[in-house]
Amino acid sequence: QVQLVESGGGLVQAGGSLRLSCAASGRTFSDYAMGWFRQAPGKEREFVAGISRGGRSTYYADSVKGRFTISRDNAKNTVYLQMNSLKPEDTAVYYCATRRLYYSSSRVFVTPGEYDYWGQGTQVTVSS
Repeated sequence: QVQLVESGGGLVQAGGSLRLSCAASGRTFSDYAMGWFRQAPGKEREFVAGISRGGRSTYYADSVKGRFTISRDNAKNTVYLQMNSLKPEDTAVYYCATRRLYYSSSRVFVTPGEYDYWGQGTQVTVSS
């Protein structure tokens, strides 16, 4: 069981940057794979970036590859999403998600159904 709290969203002009944070409660953060998803008005939730349980693997949606970076700091129980060169189409509510794993794995999960816990989301708005 884990609680997730996202922060760092806001309004930014196209070409700007934001850094999202997701703080997790609990003492077994290192046993969780983490992911970021986003959902724009009228659209389905889509995968953005994921990082494996041990941090050995990352994976990005084609739409953000080269611009976004996911990372984790296990000592702070926090996962980050650094977003650079933002575009208006990046506007969405961004959600942090986690999946509990009981074994060492380099797998990155890319569908919402593969995750167990979700944060409440943080709004990112990119103006043109």
